[in-house]
Amino acid sequence: MIRAGFLGPAGTHSEEALRASAPEEIEAVPCPTIYDAVMAVESGELDRAVVPIENALEGGVAVTLDTLALEATGVRIVAEVVHPIHHCVVAARELDLADVARVISHPQATAQCARFLRERLPHAELVLAPSTADAVLSVREAGGPVVALGSRLAAELYECRILAADVEDHPGNATRFVWLARTADAAEPPAEEEAKTSIVFWGGGDQAPGWLVDALRQLSDREVNLTRIESRPRRTALGHYMFFADLEGAAGRPPVSEALSALGARVEVLRVLGSYTIAGGGRG
Repeated sequence: MIRAGFLGPAGTHSEEALRASAPEEIEAVPCPTIYDAVMAVESGELDRAVVPIENALEGGVAVTLDTLALEATGVRIVAEVVHPIHHCVVAARELDLADVARVISHPQATAQCARFLRERLPHAELVLAPSTADAVLSVREAGGPVVALGSRLAAELYECRILAADVEDHPGNATRFVWLARTADAAEPPAEEEAKTSIVFWGGGDQAPGWLVDALRQLSDREVNLTRIESRPRRTALGHYMFFADLEGAAGRPPVSEALSALGARVEVLRVLGSYTIAGGGRG
């Protein structure tokens, strides 16, 4: 049986995404952090992990991107799943929102519900938790006017009350999660399925005028469509960045293979984070 990690404890949106996209029987293993889930695959402790990589409202998930780029070099993305994210205001007992003094949740959840918090709970103290399910667990044990932002699943699991539902800033809120596996277990997506390739690259004259334009031209000149690009600090010095990009097509087949070869000649480091079927086509 495949052992698959997720950001725990039970009741997180990561667990929802895992269970919604797993086409076979698995052992779901809660991990204390996203970093721990990724590195457990790197070490071989887990066969797979499902982690968030991009949110519709808040953009890239920094810990996932940084860990894949800089530490988990033996891990590859093997599939993606887009999962709708709906946040609830959860309390241990019935409570008037006007009386709430403290809101506990994961930083992504509080950011995704920023407008609701400003307008409905402007005087409440914000307290961060390792996950939304951890937040629900903490309010279950807390006394006083304390609430969590968490999933409906977590509220049900931990027998708490939902005071308000769907409090995210936009009804289209969704997170793209990725399935991770060790490189040896990652396969090229089938030729008949629409594929996507995720890469990261940096260095090789990154402070020279036109360097990034020249790098990206290696894709456009070969008609490789760039669907996403994002920069993150390289954690070396100010002004040095790494660039994450998603491309249409599989890394092992032209024209993507030719574009990556040309791009690799113009940068210091180019890593393929994975080639996989576009969301909706399975886990590979």
